[in-house]
Order: sequence, then structure tokens, then C-alpha cells
Amino acid sequence: MTHPVSTAHLIANMQDARDRTLELVHDLDDQQIMGPKIRTVNPLKWEIGHTAHFYEFFILRQLYGYDSVIGDRADQLYDSINIHHDVRWDLPLPNREETLAYMQTVLDRLGERLDGGMATEQDSFIYQFGIFHEDMHTEAFLWARQNLAYPTPTLAVAADVTAERSAGRHQGWASVPGGTFTMGAKKSAPFMFDNEKWAHEVVIAPFEISKAAVSNGEFQAFVDDGGYENEKFWGADGWRWRQEVKAEHPVYWQPDGPGKWVVRRFDRTFPLPADEAVIHVNWYEANAYCNWAGQRLPSEAEWEAAALGEAGSDGRLATVKRRYPWGDTAPDPDHANLDGRGLGPVDVAALAAGDSAFGCRQMLGNVWEWTADTFGPFAEFSADAYKEYSAMLFGDTKVMRGGAWTTRSRMIHGTYRNFFGPERRDVFVGFRTCRKGGPA
Repeated sequence: MTHPVSTAHLIANMQDARDRTLELVHDLDDQQIMGPKIRTVNPLKWEIGHTAHFYEFFILRQLYGYDSVIGDRADQLYDSINIHHDVRWDLPLPNREETLAYMQTVLDRLGERLDGGMATEQDSFIYQFGIFHEDMHTEAFLWARQNLAYPTPTLAVAADVTAERSAGRHQGWASVPGGTFTMGAKKSAPFMFDNEKWAHEVVIAPFEISKAAVSNGEFQAFVDDGGYENEKFWGADGWRWRQEVKAEHPVYWQPDGPGKWVVRRFDRTFPLPADEAVIHVNWYEANAYCNWAGQRLPSEAEWEAAALGEAGSDGRLATVKRRYPWGDTAPDPDHANLDGRGLGPVDVAALAAGDSAFGCRQMLGNVWEWTADTFGPFAEFSADAYKEYSAMLFGDTKVMRGGAWTTRSRMIHGTYRNFFGPERRDVFVGFRTCRKGGPA
């Protein structure tokens, strides 16, 4: 069950999430805030209204009997389950001022009903879920801005990460012993999403996993070697995707002469940073690279064991595990590239303080990481109040773990499971690789 938190904590985090939303749309004109109709992004004016509707529907209306601020229109405009993506540009959306007023009124009502002291367990869960839902959407706002080549956003949290962008390579393999590992969230966890339920034992064979995510330079070797043109690396589904979109390299790379590449980040283009983690590659691209390199993607259980596990006194995987790769203390800038502070990924050797017990770097933050597995429920799965959050995507998506530079540090933890279709390469995802041959 969710640990109770203070109402002051909830109010502060709701405001912080809203401040990030406003940072990401305030500089856009009326045309940009709608944007072109693209399958992988929403019109931002619709999406920011939807974040308010989520709070209003699940907290104020469902739990506490409030009427909607804007009446019946709320569900007709902002219900993401029942309003098909392709029609969201054609809805009679309120103008910008009316949308912002709706968002503020909902936020005010949410705060007013919290009366100080500690929140109830129910409020602690559902308010945090609403905050994290808005955090997920602010990450989506960032990939929309990237997809549409909008200006680099101005974030109050942005910091100088020059040192992290000159840290260089971090090669080599971490050996993870076999054993019985407890995967998923324990019932004592401070907060978890429904697809993390519940902790259960899995048996893992010894394996080796790369100490760092695959870098741009490493992935460039695959591109330059003709990896995109060689069907044998791709599998049937991957090759079909590659032919349909005519992919020849990662989506935001551009050739700049023989053996040279530039990359676009938001509205800026610059030489490809060789030692930064490769990002915006889909599952098919990651899997093809692995086949080319004679390696493989880690299973979800292997990823979690490498990130959170420890070796016991007998040399096997221990029964205890950490909440984060480095321990149980919450993320900070010394441990992980999160919260948007770097406005992009950093070199794979940066942030050694965040290493896991087995020496794996950046398993939280920087770039999401694909795993080999298709997203599905654990044996004791049960849906929470937002019943469609996970179940609708079981069987159709691949599991991503670890968070990216865009992910909010308050939301991410080691057992968090994300999920996208294997064709998606607009999201902030890269990967690391595995190979067999760890200790017996």
C-alpha cells in the first residue's frame, strides 16, 4: 500500500508538475500549440487540458463528488480513452486562456480539499498518481517538441552539464551471478504502479551486461557497416518496419560527409557526440544492432537484477535488492541525469556515483533502455483506479526500464516499468546489451 505523505508535499509537487507543463508551452504560438496531425504526438493544447481533466475525473469527481468545472464538455473533450487520437485536432477546444483557466481552477480545488497534516492513504496514492500522470505528459511534451523541431525549451532546472558531456566512454562488461531474484515491487514500497505488482521470485542464469548504454559512436559503427541494409540482422517484423519507413539511420541523425553525422536536438543541429548514449532508436533498431554485434538485449528480469541486485555471501544473487541502483536514497544530480536539467543525454561514463552494485552505470536516467521482453502482467497483477493504464497495452508493447533525462526524479524508481510499441523511436530511449558467459 502507498505510504501516506504530507498534504504540503502533495501541494508542492502538484504545483511543480504544473510549472513544468507551463514552461513547455508558454513560448509556443497558437499554431505551434496545436501542431500538425502526427500519430505519435498530441495537439499540445488538447494535452495540457487533458492533464487537468485527469485530476478532476479521478480525484474530484470520482472520489469526492465534485461537478466538473466545465460541465459535460470535460469528458467530450479530454477523455483520452474514448476520444480517438486522430480527432483531437478537430475538437471544439477552448482557447488558450480558457484552457489555462480550467487547469488553474482544478489545481485550486485539489489544493483546497487538502486540509493540512498528513494525507490519507487514499489521497496519498491518487494525488501522487495524478502528479506522476502529469509528469508523464511533460515528458511527452518534450518528445513532441523534439519531433516537431520546436525551439529548445527554457527550463528553470536546467544546469551546466559540461563535465558530464566530456566524461567519455565507459566500456566493459559487468558479471551478474545467477540465482533466485525477487522481481517487482514489494508491498512495503512507498509507491508503485499497478504493473509492478507484486514482487515474485524469478530464477536467473549467470550473464554479462554492458557497463554502459550503447553510445552514438558504437551505434555509428553499425550504421556505417551497412547494418540498416542487411536483412539478416532485423527479423521479419523489423525488416518490414525498416522497409516501410525506409530507415537508414536513427531518426534524428543526418549525414554530413563520409563517415560523419550530425544530430538534431529540438531546433539545433550539431556534430554527433560519439560518447553520448544513443537515443531515439526503436526496439527493432536496438535488436538489429545486437544481432550485428553478436550480443542481445537483456531480459526484463536480467535488467532489474543488474540494476538493483547484489551478490550474496555465497556469490549468488542475494535475496535483498535496492530501490535505486546506488541504494535507497532518492535520486539527485550526482547519481542520475533526470528532471530535464541537462536538456539532453550525457556521456555514458558520467555519473559514476550512480553505479549499481555490479558496476552498471546510468541504469536510472539519461536514456530509457529497451529490454527483450513483451510487456505483460505479473502473476498477481491487479489494476488500480486508472484501469486502462497498463492492461490495454499488455501483449502489444515492449518493456523499457530506467527513465531518461526527461523523466522526473520523484516518479522513477528501479522497479518502474514503461512500455511502447517496438516501432516507436520518437521517445527518449536507447539500450544496453548482454552476452552469455558470466560466472557459473
